[in-house]
Amino acid sequence: MSGSKDCGDHHKSPRKKFRRVITCILILLLIILITILLIWAILRPSKPNFTLLDTTVYAFNATTVNFLTSNFQITVRSQNPNDAIGIYYDRLDVYATYRDQEITLRTRFPPTYQGHNEVNIWSPIIYGTMVPISPEYSVALGAEQMAGSVFLVIKIDGRLRWKVGTFVTGRYHIHARCPAYITFGEQSDGVLVGENAVKFQFYSRCSVSL
Repeated sequence: MSGSKDCGDHHKSPRKKFRRVITCILILLLIILITILLIWAILRPSKPNFTLLDTTVYAFNATTVNFLTSNFQITVRSQNPNDAIGIYYDRLDVYATYRDQEITLRTRFPPTYQGHNEVNIWSPIIYGTMVPISPEYSVALGAEQMAGSVFLVIKIDGRLRWKVGTFVTGRYHIHARCPAYITFGEQSDGVLVGENAVKFQFYSRCSVSL
């Protein structure tokens, strides 16, 4: 009888040890998770700042009804305002819009890591050849160009990750909206660059949402 009892205890012992190991692992993971959440709550990461510095217009032709051909080179400044949090920009696409309608193709920035309080400058080219424009927008665009001023919005969409110490978060969507006024004719405040390009200096703060 005692031998049978010892045999039963022998089979139960490994199970108890296994349960204890699993319990310890779960408790450890819970502590790590709580620690990360506390650090995250204390640091409170601030969203990056984007600024449109200038726009060089190489082409802007809205004379063909319902179509637009344009070519810009823009300069965008990005700053990470956090003292202890880095940012991985996994994907950033930039393009120009007129009244929420895309008027250029999307240009992608190279993937970038931005350290604490670091600043990055990008100067991509965005363009569109004979891009279809809705009839009502085409009429408004032509009228604004004839009047000497066109309001565009340079948009940046993408995904980023935060880096806290060795911990890296999942991906977050980021959207930046940068206003840009392009002037023409006698009202133009641009500077002639080369033979056919006009450069407009800005310091236009972009609205950023995550």
